[in-house]
Amino acid sequence: MKDLTFGTLIAVFEEIFGRGLFWVMVGAAVIITLAYLYVLIRDRSVSWHKFLWAQLSMPFGAIAAVLFVQAMTHSSFADIGGPVDVIVLLGVAVAGAVGAAILVYTVESLLWPKKATDA
Repeated sequence: MKDLTFGTLIAVFEEIFGRGLFWVMVGAAVIITLAYLYVLIRDRSVSWHKFLWAQLSMPFGAIAAVLFVQAMTHSSFADIGGPVDVIVLLGVAVAGAVGAAILVYTVESLLWPKKATDA
């Protein structure tokens, strides 16, 4: 693997997660992102109460993402071999944390829309 291209990354992710699960995850990420953008445009401001709950969900999202990736790759923490493995694991945790925050904020905003009196 000489060159790291977008096609190479897709092939690696399809190999890790399976073609079906990978594309379902991509589709879910697109749908959640569009819903998040809709909520931000609709409300025209951030609800700090919902934002707090979204932030509190971040550690759970980070842990869930790391455990999910390790389960899909049939790995354990004992298999971490060097700095690159740690960096990748931290990247997965950050992505899971941010994803959980966006998901929680979006779901809260869709289930309990902002009232005219909310700030």
